[in-house]
Amino acid sequence: MMERHGADESEDRPGAMAGDMAGTGDVESLKAANAQELHRAVREAGAEELERPVSALFWSGLAAGLAVTASLVAEGAIAAHVPPGSSRALIIALGYPIGFVMVILGRMQLFTESTVTAMLPLVTTPSWDALGRTLRLWAVVLGANCIGTALAAGAFAKMALGDSTLDAGMIEVSMAITEHGAMETFFNAVPAGFLIAIVAWSLPNAREHALLVIFGIVYVVAIGGFSHSIVGSSEAFLLLWTGKIGIDGVLAFLVPAVLGNLLGGAGLFAVLAHGQVQDSGE
Repeated sequence: MMERHGADESEDRPGAMAGDMAGTGDVESLKAANAQELHRAVREAGAEELERPVSALFWSGLAAGLAVTASLVAEGAIAAHVPPGSSRALIIALGYPIGFVMVILGRMQLFTESTVTAMLPLVTTPSWDALGRTLRLWAVVLGANCIGTALAAGAFAKMALGDSTLDAGMIEVSMAITEHGAMETFFNAVPAGFLIAIVAWSLPNAREHALLVIFGIVYVVAIGGFSHSIVGSSEAFLLLWTGKIGIDGVLAFLVPAVLGNLLGGAGLFAVLAHGQVQDSGE
């Protein structure tokens, strides 16, 4: 009987060890990635994007420009149906994250998101080649995004998509970009670039909560009145196609907004994100 008892223990032990290992694995899977792991994940994603052919970047960026216009459409639809009131701006802003959710979860190329992902490989292993590939990605994605927003805005302006109340709501929302001069737009674009970079940094830890993370952070961009170059370009192009502003008005918004987004996303967040892990060999 004693010998049998010992055999039972030896037979049960592998199962117990497997259970312990599985339990450890479960615990590890629940842990949030630390700064080094986040840096590696975002950096590797950026490195993959830098290696993509120009045609792939362009078509992905074009799709993103078309899709992100959904933010303006959603805000315009809400604006058309919400009466004046103290909380009206907060309610309209609920539509702003819609396009970002579509673009980011759809893995499309969005200029402000790609600023931090492309910048991390550059600051980790700086070289002229890395700089050239980073500038190439930014230029292709920015151009494709703007072509997409211009096409989408033109369709709403010239093809009578939706009803007249939607058109009026979208124009109302878009007119906000005309309230700031170039320097104001630039400074308002810095926090927008910083916050969108945080979205890219946070996604590896967001897991099944990615939708809430994107929605929450982008909603802050909206209610803060910060300038996002790509969504703002859809607003600028809508005003252009409807005769509210000229091409100089589009450039007066777009140029400072792009530069401010770059400073906030690539200049501030990416450098700070890299700085917290640079002594760890990452």
